[in-house]
Amino acid sequence: MVTIEIKKFKDMDLSSGTIIEGSPGVGLVSTIAATYLIDYLKLDQICAFDSEDFPPTSMIYASKPKFPARIYASSKHKLGIFLTEFTPPPLIHRPIAKTLLSWCKEQKVRRVISTEGLPSPSKCAPSEYQDDGNPQVFGVGSNNTARKEITKAKIPSLKTGMIYGVSGVLLNEGRWGNYPIITLLAEACPELPDALAAARILEALDKLIPEIQIDTKPLYEESKKIEEYLKNLRKQAEIPPTEPQPYKDMYR
Repeated sequence: MVTIEIKKFKDMDLSSGTIIEGSPGVGLVSTIAATYLIDYLKLDQICAFDSEDFPPTSMIYASKPKFPARIYASSKHKLGIFLTEFTPPPLIHRPIAKTLLSWCKEQKVRRVISTEGLPSPSKCAPSEYQDDGNPQVFGVGSNNTARKEITKAKIPSLKTGMIYGVSGVLLNEGRWGNYPIITLLAEACPELPDALAAARILEALDKLIPEIQIDTKPLYEESKKIEEYLKNLRKQAEIPPTEPQPYKDMYR
């Protein structure tokens, strides 16, 4: 049986606030968005999750060791972010989700928003993104309260599909316990870190959490760098070989 321990570093009032869940997934969309928000809003680490079933890893930042699963928060913004820096194996998806949900209820958090990438191989060329809403972001709500918030924010609802991992467990538990869980899914390249999809996720969060204003310009700039990198790779692949290849004439 998987046991997860919560190690508290400091108390913080998050009542009636929001917790964002960001575990690594498609295009690292959740990780990029969560990390960006933590830095942008200058959130403090308030606790860590630890388990015998987690990788025996210490993340070193600013010369300080950190647990690979932790929560950052701000009482000013009434916002917390749960971040894991490892890909949880299926065995611990459910324990992580249930532990996080139980902690949120103890803190009297009013809702959880999880973020995910929606695999879309056609999005692997950033130049294909248009200003008409692509890559699209979809929302799923665990109960009527969550679904009304998605509709109010004018985020299209995902009609059919499958949501895997921690986000999927959170949605199911939220429906069972009538607790508001919102999952945001952005179409993303499954093969590369997708900064543009992460920017779209943050724009959707901006609508759902009007108390904060998120500048996504740096992520758009990052996506342009990735686009230029991919273009250069394609050009290199298209350059014909300059060396003579006599083997081509051997069998004529």
